[in-house]
Amino acid sequence: MADPTAAKPSRRERIQTELREFAILATYLFVCFSALAAFKAAILSAEGISFAPWLFALIKALVCAKFLLVGRWFGLGDGLAENYPLIVSTIFRSLAFLLVLGLLTVVEEAIVGHLHGETLGASIDKIGGGTLAQFAATSVILLLILIPFFATRALGEVVGEKTLFRLYFEPRNKQPRKVD
Repeated sequence: MADPTAAKPSRRERIQTELREFAILATYLFVCFSALAAFKAAILSAEGISFAPWLFALIKALVCAKFLLVGRWFGLGDGLAENYPLIVSTIFRSLAFLLVLGLLTVVEEAIVGHLHGETLGASIDKIGGGTLAQFAATSVILLLILIPFFATRALGEVVGEKTLFRLYFEPRNKQPRKVD
């Protein structure tokens, strides 16, 4: 529970915090999406098909990061944060945000399809690669990308963001091990 006597962060501090979180999340997603794009490019290259979606990976990472942050602002998935083990809230949030990203992808594909003169059905048919198997695989991969993000966030909520940062990025004091 937040300390009621603690000073509220200024608007500037809140904006800086949000921009930092956006940059971290967008970078994480870009690395993940780029790795997947490189894998897809390698597979297609073996079949003689040129594929270089790096700009697409960047745009998708930026858009997804913004959607994830907006969902967090609205408290999506917070209902299980305090009353259940971290794994439950992590999986719940990951699934909730997967659903949000899925719905927003449908909207995105519908808009892009409309701009290209396609019907709504034709636009939606291309989601996740165009087949049910590709859609399922894409969903599982995205879920596997979201789980570490929300696991780290949940751990930060428990131990504190600053402590979590120190645990990951500051050198540990090496103490000699006691031998029994």
